[in-house]
Amino acid sequence: MPCTAGIHRAKRHTLLLLSLVDILNALPASELNSLVARLGIRLDPAKRLGPPQQVARALVALADLRDPSRLPQTSVELVHRIAEAGGALVIATMPTSVQPLVERGILFARTTDTGKLQLLLPAAYLVQLRSWEGEDPKGMRALVAQASFETMSAIAAHYLGRPATPPIALSLETAWQVLGSHDGLREEIGKLSLGERRVLEVIEELGGEVDTEELLDLEREPLRMRTAAGATPSRRGVGFSLERKGMLIPVYPNRHIVPTEVAQIVGARRNAARERRREQIRTFVLEGDHAPRRARFSTHAALFAMGLALAVRETGNEVRSGIGTPKSLVSKLATRFGRDSHEVALVASLSRAIGLWDTSAISASAPPGSLDLRDLARHLFLAWQRGGAWDEARSEPEMLRLPPDQRDCSASGVVRELVLEALRDLGESRWIPWTSLEGYLSADRHIAGIERLLRRWAERASVPTTTPMEVARRIVLESLPTLGILDLGEENDDNGKPEIALRLTKIGRWLVTGEIPAFDTTKSQFVGTQVLRIGGGTTVGAILSLFGFADVDRASETLDLVIAPHSIVRAISAGYEADTLRQRIEAVAPVPEGLSHTLTQASIVIGRGLFALASGFLWVDDPNIRELLRTRRSTAELFVDPSPPAGLLVAPQVDLDRLVRRCRTVGIEIVLEGQVLRGRSMSNRKIS
Repeated sequence: MPCTAGIHRAKRHTLLLLSLVDILNALPASELNSLVARLGIRLDPAKRLGPPQQVARALVALADLRDPSRLPQTSVELVHRIAEAGGALVIATMPTSVQPLVERGILFARTTDTGKLQLLLPAAYLVQLRSWEGEDPKGMRALVAQASFETMSAIAAHYLGRPATPPIALSLETAWQVLGSHDGLREEIGKLSLGERRVLEVIEELGGEVDTEELLDLEREPLRMRTAAGATPSRRGVGFSLERKGMLIPVYPNRHIVPTEVAQIVGARRNAARERRREQIRTFVLEGDHAPRRARFSTHAALFAMGLALAVRETGNEVRSGIGTPKSLVSKLATRFGRDSHEVALVASLSRAIGLWDTSAISASAPPGSLDLRDLARHLFLAWQRGGAWDEARSEPEMLRLPPDQRDCSASGVVRELVLEALRDLGESRWIPWTSLEGYLSADRHIAGIERLLRRWAERASVPTTTPMEVARRIVLESLPTLGILDLGEENDDNGKPEIALRLTKIGRWLVTGEIPAFDTTKSQFVGTQVLRIGGGTTVGAILSLFGFADVDRASETLDLVIAPHSIVRAISAGYEADTLRQRIEAVAPVPEGLSHTLTQASIVIGRGLFALASGFLWVDDPNIRELLRTRRSTAELFVDPSPPAGLLVAPQVDLDRLVRRCRTVGIEIVLEGQVLRGRSMSNRKIS
């Protein structure tokens, strides 16, 4: 495969920087020349720039990454997975979707010290990718990628220490070494002046977003320069200083957003009053017994997601990429699995965000196909936490239902973080009254700013206004139980009103508090002869490879697949080989004796039929006439030999007029629906 072999042979240490020029410098000369010839890049020997620099400039100018429709969908999904991994993804084997990316010089690979392959996506490409479903719209990468040329130039110039020159994507690579690293970003925030830190903390308290007028008020800037779009910030104030450092990104027309990564670092400090409130609620929760009389225990979201991924691959359940899951399909799946439509819509949206519904998921060489079933819950949780696929502030929470240019994410992401932080503090194996958690959230210093952001967002998106506590209630009572993170309980108070309690599940404590659980390492096994129970150590790709001959029986507490004899017969009639079926089943679990016997019986060939093309069948009862037609030179070529008894098969491409005329030459008439057919006269036939 071009552009992959030999990267690790030279200058291996430079690859850790993920710089495009460094990677091209590390390529052998033959690989670099092959890339130049394949893409038709023109190298100018008169330039002071070397060949790697010239090739890098040509590569970042290609439109393939900025226009994903120019690439196969499986390759686009792989690029998204690598970008979510920070630009470097370790895989066991090379997936086929790598080839188009390697041929275009987008993706590179090297061998790690452990012998595995590492796919590399240079930072110059990361800052050009369009945002996709499942990505945090307010994340650093998404905001930098959609920023204006002036903003990108200012950021690149700050970290380069000199004016940035086009192409700007290459100039941004130095900045990305800081902005794309948590430690580097923390160090850069530590260098901010008191005024910059104060403005950044105030904006973070207001929800991480302000408009231009509010930014100028925070800067105490008396000058107000106005355009048709509103006030314009000064290029000398604190706002511009934060902008060129990548801490505050302007969004057209007059919004300024603190990236999620920056907000997490800046908001890490909590004041003493909040610490006292936290301790009071924690003491109340820990000292009392709040266990409800009735409880609904959540199930593993990964099992349900796998059941949906298998069911949606059935005929008639096709879903097009880039649009929302049809409501008719959601209702159909909800009826089939006995789940609420809201739960199906949430899991379906997150599954699509991580690529579980894509055709490339069957490949075990790259995520999500390479993931174990036990790891799938974490990826679903992260996709929900990023907020690019689901938004509780909307009446229709699924973001894919909106056109790409209208997918404006609300401030519900800040509410998610507040809820998760509260669960981290109170998240032991105890029941928490919803009223206590609600009081804790409503007293948070961010609520006033979040309410303002939700109100402005609702006006901008033309949707009904919602409050932060309504969003928090949907998160706690709908989203988190569906993801298997919270158990819900209910008990009537002294006045007969229902009181809701909640408790973190085992998986929830792992995802929310970071507690390392005892991973489910159970292997898949057959329960009986036909029911296959999937274990947590089975890879997603191996499970999806069973589609076509395994039917989903249960997807709640366990994931059970039924492999029945009629399913095997149906798969063989669809073109599967019995040996292929056996290999796919053995990749998941040992085949029991009964099923092995069924596969053996299905693979036995008891006979063979020879297929012959024919254009018709001529019934002839008299065997002498049949023999006459079959043996005469003028008619023998009209029929398929041998033909079945009682007639003759008419050979393909023999029309009816030719058959009638040739048979009449030997004295045989052809009858159709009781009428004797006559050949067309020479005057009526077209002579060629």
